[in-house]
Amino acid sequence: MIVSWSEPFVHPIAPAIRVIHDDDWILVIDKPSGIPSVPALSPFDPPSVCEQLADAWGPLEAAHRLDRDTSGLLILARTTLARRQLGLQFESRLVRKRYRAIVHGVPRCAGGTLHLPLARDFDRPPRWRVDPILGVRAVTRWNVISPATGFATSNQSVIELEPLTGRSHQLRIHLAWMGLPIIGDQLYGPVDHAHRLHLHAEWLAIAHPQDGRPVEFFSHPIFEMQSSTGAKAPPELLPLF
Repeated sequence: MIVSWSEPFVHPIAPAIRVIHDDDWILVIDKPSGIPSVPALSPFDPPSVCEQLADAWGPLEAAHRLDRDTSGLLILARTTLARRQLGLQFESRLVRKRYRAIVHGVPRCAGGTLHLPLARDFDRPPRWRVDPILGVRAVTRWNVISPATGFATSNQSVIELEPLTGRSHQLRIHLAWMGLPIIGDQLYGPVDHAHRLHLHAEWLAIAHPQDGRPVEFFSHPIFEMQSSTGAKAPPELLPLF
């Protein structure tokens, strides 16, 4: 297994987007929360990561998606062949992904696997819902990393998540169904003072589209701690996971 330990960098054209890996086939970035993975349908939405990076890297296409509010690893294809090969890997569930979240609440057990089918909630778009009859298969493996020491209250936990399927909002809905909504989740969680969704794609393993060699990429999330009034903690207290 080849692991990418390259030092992240930013390009002056898009200083908000960290580049984790760059070669002739793929660009791996650390997508900030709030930026779309793909071009939005509305002209009022911010430009996607591909649009923001096009002047520096040329045409790019996201090989997969992250929710707009989710941060972390996103692979951008630089060639048509790379996009096709990566697409086959994602469709065949050959790509492994791991996320980290900070949630409201403390789980009753150390981990497990959730099998909860999901369907669109047409009464409350863009939400989805757990639906055992009309829903499509959705499976998430999860485990508790630690209580979220130093955060606003002791009633928060750090959860590691591995989606075995790739449904829209899957991790957010599965955690909310367990009574563990992600901090900052405005769709499936309670009203809180968090400035962003505390969900980050931290690890990704693929076969490189050039020659099939296995590669891994890492991105450590930085979540700003919030007090009970919504005030941010001093920067030196920001936890690195």
